[in-house]
Amino acid sequence: QVQLVESGGGLVQAGDSLRLSCAASGRTFGSYTMGWFRQAPGKEREFVAALNWNSGSTYYADSVKGRFAISRDNAKSTGYLQMNSLKPEDTAVYYCAANSGSTLYTFRSSYRYWGQGTQVTVSS
Repeated sequence: QVQLVESGGGLVQAGDSLRLSCAASGRTFGSYTMGWFRQAPGKEREFVAALNWNSGSTYYADSVKGRFAISRDNAKSTGYLQMNSLKPEDTAVYYCAANSGSTLYTFRSSYRYWGQGTQVTVSS
């Protein structure tokens, strides 16, 4: 079992930056993939970024490529999503997720473990 807890959400203005954290507990992340998803009101939950915990390889949705960066701190068992140049359309609840394996999954159904989500609101 893996438990995930997100933090770091908040209200910011367009153009600002924010860093989300995802603290993991339970089984180690040695052979896991971590993903970030987001869900805006009335919309489906969508993929944002994924990271292979062991190799550090990453993959991003086109909508955030060049603005967001996913990373991890092995010593703290914590993953991060650094969000720069935020736009109002980035407003959503952000979720971190994890699943065993090395594939950089982009589908929600590929992830077994989920955090509770953290709200990010970007004002114009």
